[in-house]
Amino acid sequence: MEPLLHLVSLTASKLLHFSGLSADRKAPKTTKMEEKALEVYDVIRSIRDPEKPNTLEELDVVTESCVEVRDLGDEEFLIIIKFSPTVPHCSLATLIGLCLQVKLERCLPFKHKLEIYISEGTHSTEEDINKQINDKERVAAAMENPNLREIVEQCVTEPDD
Repeated sequence: MEPLLHLVSLTASKLLHFSGLSADRKAPKTTKMEEKALEVYDVIRSIRDPEKPNTLEELDVVTESCVEVRDLGDEEFLIIIKFSPTVPHCSLATLIGLCLQVKLERCLPFKHKLEIYISEGTHSTEEDINKQINDKERVAAAMENPNLREIVEQCVTEPDD
């Protein structure tokens, strides 16, 4: 009888594992990362495009799948965002990246590191822009410019604010 119970138990655990219902140790961590990614997406989805009256979500510049969160330990997370400008020669892609940086730094309630990139193949100068939007000194210098700061504020401020 004991070998039969072992076989049933083993079969049930394999079935649960392959169905995604397993109580696997990795499952809570994955769920936690998915929750953090949705939290990040909820922050960035309402950022308005600098040129158009639409949000980045409405223009498909950001989607849920463009946000990745990794656990760095000690309740710190790495957030990776890969956004897609509306056209390959978008002149405001750097400004959109700046808006993403500013809004996330202001709004996220947890400790994090941030990496923002243009999705591969979606912009003609993606490498240069990726360097700019991930350079803390350039971001700080850009936010010292009053005209640029005003545009960023208009994009990141919620309509209710």
